Amino acid sequence: MKIFLTGKSGIGKSTVFKRIIDKLKQRGLKVGGIVTPEIRENGKRIGFEVIDLFSGKRGILATVKYKTKIRFGKYFIDLESFEKIAIPALNFASENCEVIGIDEIGKMEFFSERFKQKLEEILESEKIVIAVLHRNFVERFKRYGKVIEVTLENRENLPKEIISLI
Repeated sequence: MKIFLTGKSGIGKSTVFKRIIDKLKQRGLKVGGIVTPEIRENGKRIGFEVIDLFSGKRGILATVKYKTKIRFGKYFIDLESFEKIAIPALNFASENCEVIGIDEIGKMEFFSERFKQKLEEILESEKIVIAVLHRNFVERFKRYGKVIEVTLENRENLPKEIISLI
């Protein structure tokens, strides 16, 4: 089973994702994968981290603090730091976990060919996957599983509904 959460920016996709992952862990399921939360400084977003859901190891996905070869809007993508955390986290989850969580499948992550290859392997596998999917990628990934749009109306009940599907 593959479930993709999508929706408008700021609607609560990552919050719904986190609640689902937390509930699955509480039920004793082994969950691995990655999250890419914002990095904020003085109330302003200055980048994105990448965090291994299982080990808690952290790296940088994108930042305004220093320059790299890859730029996306105002952010510089730190491919080396991202891959150093994301690829081992996804490998571990594929081999050792019952559920793989990915927040998010989006444009910044897709600068990494290694991430794209690993994602393809995971989506072709029998593993349960819960992922946040950028709305521009829905057409590309809907063939792999169920796409659910997070809205103001459904976001409170979605974690319970999705847990019942699993």
